[in-house]
Amino acid sequence: MSIAVNPQCYEVLHEKFQYLLEDDLIREICQFGQLNKYRPDTTIIDIGEKINAMPLIVSGAIKVMTEDEEGNELLLYYLELGDTCAMTLNCCAKASKSNVRAITDDFTEILFIPMEKIDEWMVRYRSWRNFIIDNYSMRLNEMLRAIDNLAFNNMEERLFNYLTEKVAITRSKEIKISHYQIANDLNSSRVVISRLMKKLEDDGKVKQGRNMVEMI
Repeated sequence: MSIAVNPQCYEVLHEKFQYLLEDDLIREICQFGQLNKYRPDTTIIDIGEKINAMPLIVSGAIKVMTEDEEGNELLLYYLELGDTCAMTLNCCAKASKSNVRAITDDFTEILFIPMEKIDEWMVRYRSWRNFIIDNYSMRLNEMLRAIDNLAFNNMEERLFNYLTEKVAITRSKEIKISHYQIANDLNSSRVVISRLMKKLEDDGKVKQGRNMVEMI
């Protein structure tokens, strides 16, 4: 029995995920998932919200942040094409509230998969089980790197690592971002970031423009 799916959704997912997931699973994802489009700097999931669907990134990028007791944000990791959020998976499994904030970093398409389908497909599709386990492992490693970066690197090293990761996410050496946005992501002050950016520029590692950074 064939599954009725949205042709546009199927075309997009088949193009991007055909080497990861089998065709029947892609059709079911299109049937039960909800594909939404977002502008940059849109909060998709906020701290304290109840999560009942898993986000699958179809295009664009999302930054996942945490927050301390004083309301200061800290970047944990980025999500891009083919990624899902380990923290979201954990909340879905336990029907608990989110302890992270997810914000779009670009024009982004996200397909939300209902919580009940996550477990069902884990049993029925090996490719889905591998996909979930691999994503969980990658996000865990990224969080460990974020902790190591915070604990063992000074702010200049953290800043350079942050810019390097932004280049990898955007696939462009030119990053459209302000010093204020960088400071917010790194839980620092704009003054400190501006000083360190000037040092990186003097060292020949970056070039700066208005709300733009180019990695050398």
